[in-house]
Amino acid sequence: MGSVPAPASARLLDDSFLKILPAAIREPRNPGRAILIGWLLSISGSLILAGISRLVAPSLPAPEFPLQGPVAFLLLVVFAPLVETLAMAAALAIFVRLMPPAAAILLSAVGWGALHSAQAIGWGLVIWWPFLIFSTLYVVWRQRGFWAGVGIAAATHAMQNLIPGLLVAFGQSTS
Repeated sequence: MGSVPAPASARLLDDSFLKILPAAIREPRNPGRAILIGWLLSISGSLILAGISRLVAPSLPAPEFPLQGPVAFLLLVVFAPLVETLAMAAALAIFVRLMPPAAAILLSAVGWGALHSAQAIGWGLVIWWPFLIFSTLYVVWRQRGFWAGVGIAAATHAMQNLIPGLLVAFGQSTS
């Protein structure tokens, strides 16, 4: 995937706390780099948060996935990233009309953390970070089009879910 010059409006997060994130995910220039850097940030952040969560509260329940095999893999790596990204896009469409983009992204991430906490509180404590990255990618790439935003965010989400999807599919515990 080649590098494409970003439009002038692409720097919409430069005046917010999100300016600490790498330019590769704050500018809609290079889709491959955005997905790779987004995945590295989301997976490393969630692993760090999971480790801290385990140290601070080792008895918090982990999410349970009753399915195994190819169906579980497809649900976690294909279906969930696409459906959750579409739902995230709908929420973000409302949020960015009501508040600055960085606030909308943060609200989205916290909301997804809360939703995942309903299944397992420890999961919600970990999942808000990847959704901060997915939400950022969506808002940034949405400038290039709805499907560009959905595609970049969903691909990054699918990569985030790849290893857990393999573990669940083959009957290993993700906790």
